[in-house]
Amino acid sequence: MASKPSPPPPDVPRFALYGELQRADGAELVHIETIQTRSRQHDWHIGRHTHQGLFQVLFLMQGHVRADVGDAVWERDGPAVITIHPALEHGFDFSEEAQGYVLTIDEQLVYAAGRERGDLFAPLFISPLALSLETMPALHARIKTQLDSLMAETAWPHYGHTHLLEWLACGVLVLLTRAQAEQQSAHQSGRGDFELFSRFRAQVELHFREQWQVGHYADALQLSPVRLNRLCLKVAGRTAFDLAQDRLMLEACRKLTYAPSPVASIAYELGFQDPAYFSRLFKKRMGVTPKDFRRQSLTGAVQAD
Repeated sequence: MASKPSPPPPDVPRFALYGELQRADGAELVHIETIQTRSRQHDWHIGRHTHQGLFQVLFLMQGHVRADVGDAVWERDGPAVITIHPALEHGFDFSEEAQGYVLTIDEQLVYAAGRERGDLFAPLFISPLALSLETMPALHARIKTQLDSLMAETAWPHYGHTHLLEWLACGVLVLLTRAQAEQQSAHQSGRGDFELFSRFRAQVELHFREQWQVGHYADALQLSPVRLNRLCLKVAGRTAFDLAQDRLMLEACRKLTYAPSPVASIAYELGFQDPAYFSRLFKKRMGVTPKDFRRQSLTGAVQAD
């Protein structure tokens, strides 16, 4: 981990947790609570402070936070993660609809895990980290499940309670290191919007006959539907839905031109359960009915001959 920074000025409180000035003897190495638990009591404002000997991770699942972290100010919408090392001054201002968790982990557990696993968690805490989970829905879901398990164990401890808390907390940190590594790898390798867009087009080729919804494509690419639409608008100037529909209509045009099958049969082949709906959609997007399109295509072919 990073060398220990100089202590904060005397007027910055040092808390064990948000409101406790010192840690109780025999306290557990892991603590979790919801953002709302304390923030609501303080009108959604947590002033600048530090947590001596404690690493902290803020998981904002929804809502907005203005994070005053060291010398920087971060504005983030959920889902997002912010990591804080023990000597770092920080404070938060949350929107009233903010929901999420605050996970606090004793430095003993973090350093022990680092020694045993090759300093696995160093990328999370060597400097403060603000990580968006919007483009990682699968990891986001797994992290949320792990945090819910931590909350449940905290509320109703059973045999092996302390060990389970520590294992679950380390599991969350492992998932976060994966998310951080994925984001860093994507940035460093130059994998940009064009590559993601190419992957989307490949998925459309595979599934346009199934008439996948935008959400299906987003899940396959581990993106949110909003992120996928932004990507398509940026690269192609059209929404993901429009691009998938364009591919469907292109196939319809090909079949109407080159296949002798009836219009109804073509509709069924393209995943439409109602041929009449297919005809209406085709006319809406192409400007003519399927029958007229076929007639014009055949006339054009004869004239070309």
